[in-house]
Amino acid sequence: MKPLVKLALLVVTGATLAALLATTASAADEAKASAAKVAMQKFHKAPKDVDPVCKKISEGKASKEEVAQALASYKAMAAEKPAMGDEASWKEKSLALIKATEAVAAGKPDGVAQYKAAVNCKGCHSVHKPQAKK
Repeated sequence: MKPLVKLALLVVTGATLAALLATTASAADEAKASAAKVAMQKFHKAPKDVDPVCKKISEGKASKEEVAQALASYKAMAAEKPAMGDEASWKEKSLALIKATEAVAAGKPDGVAQYKAAVNCKGCHSVHKPQAKK
């Protein structure tokens, strides 16, 4: 094989490997960073005229399955590092939300009240959610 062809193959192979590694790292970062977004999209937002799951939980109207799914999602979210802000604050707020959701799931009388206090959107978003670029 000619030296120029070898060099061209080496360059193409190297570039392909670098692109593959970058894509894999990017996909891993995206998957890791998305648990909070998934939790917010699935349990804190809903189409117009439909109550989000967090509102149903706050009113004591969520099904056991909805509460269990939200709890699992909150646990995944808590395992992440925050997009911004202090990690200790993230853990504290996430743990409060998890404990409150567990109380609701267990049917504890004060579970809904705990959940209402813990699901303070602005309290978390103001310190941990990056502002959208305009």
